[in-house]
Amino acid sequence: MEIFLKTISSINDETRLKILHFINMNGEVCVCDIEHSFSMIQSRISRHLKILKEAGFLKVDRRGRWAFYSIRDPLDAFRQSILKEISYLNTQTPQLKEGCKNG
Repeated sequence: MEIFLKTISSINDETRLKILHFINMNGEVCVCDIEHSFSMIQSRISRHLKILKEAGFLKVDRRGRWAFYSIRDPLDAFRQSILKEISYLNTQTPQLKEGCKNG
């Protein structure tokens, strides 16, 4: 029950829905590119990413000073169905804008 509630509460925010959709559409994305694309400060983006990661949607790969986020694989059927439903929403998800030199 606790995992279910944590998952549901993680997606009760429009920004988090958009971030999930953004990462799902773009694949692995550097946190700085998410910040730049969403025009949000780092601390706010990091808070949203932490909630989504703790809810089991995301994984993070740290490379030096950069953090790259992607959809967790494998993803259980429940979370897969949530991602599918999010794709049907009429969200105005921003386009990927590279905000840093992470190469």
